[in-house]
Amino acid sequence: MSTWNSRGLRGSTLEDMINRTNEKYREAGLALIQKVPTPITPIKMDKEHRQITLAYFEQKSTVDYIGAVQGYPVCFDAKECASDTFSLQNIHDHQVEFMRDFEKQGGIAFFLIYYSHKDILYYLPLEMLMFFWDRARDGGRKSFRYEELNPAYILPKKHGILVPYLDILKVDLGDRI
Repeated sequence: MSTWNSRGLRGSTLEDMINRTNEKYREAGLALIQKVPTPITPIKMDKEHRQITLAYFEQKSTVDYIGAVQGYPVCFDAKECASDTFSLQNIHDHQVEFMRDFEKQGGIAFFLIYYSHKDILYYLPLEMLMFFWDRARDGGRKSFRYEELNPAYILPKKHGILVPYLDILKVDLGDRI
């Protein structure tokens, strides 16, 4: 049986929190966001053919979530971080490329980062990620520190909403004008 610290369960709590939040937003008519399934091809099944025991990824995944918020197309990826330093190795070139293309089409792309050791959720706009991404590409740090982030993008604690990212999405939209 997998344990809490196993690689297979990393991020599942954050994903569950986001899924519950998205359901609340849908029920309230505020947003329609769906989890993007990762396409796999099963190789081996158990004897009853109920569970996949071995599979491979058909293609690289782009983002975790995609949908619309009050007429704005949005896509985002969720990441967890257990220290003050977030390694850019946790983000892949194809994800950045997809998000750039998404924003070129008028959408809004961002990351939700859960700093588990601080119990803080952070909204990282693509533009802010690109600053760190380009810095690494130009020979600088291959990570960014929590202290480098804009505190205005920390998600507030909100009763009834586990991951209140719409509050900060509104701030992001205001900053884009």
